[in-house]
Amino acid sequence: MKKKLEELSRNSLLFFLPPWTHTSEILLDLLESKKSIKFVSLVAVDLGGNSTDEKIPISLLIKDVDVFLSSGVQTDGSSVVLPIIATLNDAKVDIIPDINVTWYVDYNYENIDKETGLPVGTLRIPSFLKYKAEFVGSRAVLNRTEKYFSSEIVSLFEKNIHLKKEFGIGDAEKIDKVLMTTATELEFWVKTPEDMADEEKLTTSQMLKEQYWKKTKGFVRTALEEVMILLEKYGFEPEMGHKEVGGVTAKIGIGGKQNHVMEQLEIDWKYKTALLSADNDLFIREFIEEIFEKHGLEVTFRAKPIEGVAGSGKHTHMGMAVRLDNGRIINIITAKDVRKDFMSTIGWGSLMGLLKNYEVINPFVSATNDAFNRLKPGFEAPVCIVASVGHDVKIPSRNRTVLVGFVRDIESPLATRFELRSPNPESNTYLYVAASYLAMLEGIRYAVNNKLSSEELEKEFSKPSGEKTDYLEKSRMYRSEEDVFDDYSSEERNILFANPPVTVWGNLKEFKNNPVKEKILLSGGVFSEKIIKSYKKAMLEQWITELTGRIIPNNIDVVRRCMKIQQSSGETDIDISNWEKVNLLRNYLMKDTFEVKSLFTNLKEALKEEDYDLAASLQIEMSDMITEIKTAYICYRRNLFEIVNGI
Repeated sequence: MKKKLEELSRNSLLFFLPPWTHTSEILLDLLESKKSIKFVSLVAVDLGGNSTDEKIPISLLIKDVDVFLSSGVQTDGSSVVLPIIATLNDAKVDIIPDINVTWYVDYNYENIDKETGLPVGTLRIPSFLKYKAEFVGSRAVLNRTEKYFSSEIVSLFEKNIHLKKEFGIGDAEKIDKVLMTTATELEFWVKTPEDMADEEKLTTSQMLKEQYWKKTKGFVRTALEEVMILLEKYGFEPEMGHKEVGGVTAKIGIGGKQNHVMEQLEIDWKYKTALLSADNDLFIREFIEEIFEKHGLEVTFRAKPIEGVAGSGKHTHMGMAVRLDNGRIINIITAKDVRKDFMSTIGWGSLMGLLKNYEVINPFVSATNDAFNRLKPGFEAPVCIVASVGHDVKIPSRNRTVLVGFVRDIESPLATRFELRSPNPESNTYLYVAASYLAMLEGIRYAVNNKLSSEELEKEFSKPSGEKTDYLEKSRMYRSEEDVFDDYSSEERNILFANPPVTVWGNLKEFKNNPVKEKILLSGGVFSEKIIKSYKKAMLEQWITELTGRIIPNNIDVVRRCMKIQQSSGETDIDISNWEKVNLLRNYLMKDTFEVKSLFTNLKEALKEEDYDLAASLQIEMSDMITEIKTAYICYRRNLFEIVNGI
């Protein structure tokens, strides 16, 4: 222990505190030796995916460390997203430190401590939200999932000798731990502040693949390198940082420095257990923002910040393994014979459960209007509930058009995993990962309890639409090794892979439409009915507020900018025709008369009257027509000599 402490304290800055340091004695010693750590912050995550942050003087933790670690601090329930659970007349919520995970020290490099000459640090502690006797936040849901999933997997191995035989586990060997291995690929855009996107240039650059995997330069390179170095110091084990497909080449200003930066980047890091991976994703996002902002660049983690250009995803890799009491680790997705079968019985069961129950996972994955702006055909968007495992067992699948990809390396059996491609950078990692593993567990039980072989499970998973099986739904097809966008029409996709929701309301309705699948989330007490109701209410309110307070007003501005442009040299008949098309769209979208209400007005009234089916339908129409008016106005302007305004 003494040697480990010396290694941890060797550098002047302490970046992370592993779980073994979370005792009062060790903590006090570390904090006493690191005087520049001035604050502590308890980081809990509500059901909306928002994290808490507060500056508590470190002296309060030192004063009574045992009470602080057990009781944490209190907050007002109205300050976190927990509707129905924490009401205004009974809103006390406790934030309780999690002593079983790694803690981090966040340094403010712009605030130097006069005593030590070092940047002021804040000890950030991942924490739980507790309302009365129940842990109710997002972290608690995933924490319960890990415990429940682990106990159920151990139970299945203990009750099924054939399962032990499949994985070569001897009678004398026991499972010490079940590992839910998880990793995320974080994509994001960086740009010069106040620069407007030129959608036409960005689209052209994307089609020409001018940016993907290219060398970063200038401020972007420096910031990216700083991020990668910092992530190593924090023990996140970064694996790669690179340019993504979106962006245009920056320009060099008069002073020799870059301006008009607009690039899409991706950063990946090594897998961890599910809860730790979700925590890491949260902290890394904040580090990225701060470092790029230090270099004068804005960062956005929005799913679709620029229309017509590839959005940002957060492809999430999920695997599972068991560690035996002798230290041996076995990936329980990997097939016994990797050259004969794609995956094990547990692997097939996991994949079947994930896809069969995706309707109640998707509301946690895509809960915002921005998320659905990304999930549209034509941008490798994973909109179809279908998976690819590979054309041949010897050739790994690289199908980028499916919802779930199967990642395997014959020479590295521990690397076998599933890639869920639908999450975006702002998806709540805690909740969708929890829901995914619960769905996989149901499929695993089916495969194991029925003693089905890998061959039998592959046959069922590969069934055509219309074929009845014991587990999967008759009307659907779950596997495709084809390009689902090029090889199927939209009508075929909707029939074969289920018609996907295209609005937040449509997604939330899937809970009601699939009550049997929703019950899977309640198994093991992971989600409670109250938590699910609270989540639905929070996302519904967010959808309504964003539509009325942001999207409709922004679209009104778009319409108002589509103004007629006076020409000193006169107009042609084409100009008149082009303008009439634009003006018709303007009036339909925004202009009310005594007899007819505009689309904007009808949408606002539908939301006010709580007619959400109508509102969702009108939202889709509004989105299509805004795209149409933008296109029509660009066409109108292109034929004019004089351009003085417009979008």
